[in-house]
Amino acid sequence: MGGMTAPLPSRTFQPVLERIAEELERRPGRGRPADYIPALAAVDPGRFGMAVAEPDGTVYGVGEWRQPFSTQSVTKVFTLALDLAREGDELWEHVGREPSGNPFNSLVQLEYEHGIPRNPFINAGALVVTDRLHTRTGDAAGTLLDFLRAESGNPGLSFSMEVADSEAAHGDRNAALGHFMASYGNIGNPVPVLLDQYFRQCSIEASCADLALATGFLARHGIRADGTRLLTRSQAKQVNAVMLTCGTYDAAGDFAHRVGLPGKSGVGGGIIAVVPGRCTLCVWSPGLDERGNSVAGVAALDRFTTLTGLSVF
Repeated sequence: MGGMTAPLPSRTFQPVLERIAEELERRPGRGRPADYIPALAAVDPGRFGMAVAEPDGTVYGVGEWRQPFSTQSVTKVFTLALDLAREGDELWEHVGREPSGNPFNSLVQLEYEHGIPRNPFINAGALVVTDRLHTRTGDAAGTLLDFLRAESGNPGLSFSMEVADSEAAHGDRNAALGHFMASYGNIGNPVPVLLDQYFRQCSIEASCADLALATGFLARHGIRADGTRLLTRSQAKQVNAVMLTCGTYDAAGDFAHRVGLPGKSGVGGGIIAVVPGRCTLCVWSPGLDERGNSVAGVAALDRFTTLTGLSVF
């Protein structure tokens, strides 16, 4: 009945966030930070922040909701939207819209499917989207950073070259994905150029407040913070749909079951989520489960939809 619940007055968001934070304080087990990226491995898994932004830009938060963290795969939502706005449905000829069921950096499926990644949020699919955005803009990572600065209202957002360099030093699997797809003609830029763009994209640091605000265009059905249209209503629906079915690695079914919102996670511990027409959320806690999703983040979003009755179902 979540989708049938009358919208809550906005003043209830702050008490809900505070209640969630109090409940999580008593919850044992927070998972472990991503250990294959050295720059992320040292972050305390007990840290937590959460923000909710309404379509008019009003934002509420709790915990370390203004603390910048490594956005990682959360950025894939924004590059998808930016490329979709530029090339429309042609994009879907180069990347699919189906859940993968395999690890996010798997090579296996690509061979069966002739270099067409299953969806834009596994690494192979994100590389295709970044490649296509780079072809159209000449600087995919810079275009993304400009967009996030504008939508969040925070001109101080920036790349972490420490994280980008760390990922590049451990980027053999992504390089393999890029070269494999290039062999099928599904990558247009030189693979080293693409990898540089992709690692910088994933290294952007932003807070829960920044990302909740930056995601607002998906709650506003494609309308940016300044009132201009980035996506058609149909395209915004497409992005939300792919988030719901593919946004949390190979745990998307469980996430939809528990949370009931379009969401996208990253191994930095962040998760963004969308209640179309109502609000956007970002939660951060760097302790991950075995599938790469924030343990406390998923729990917090689960409690949010339970306490508020807000859901797409």
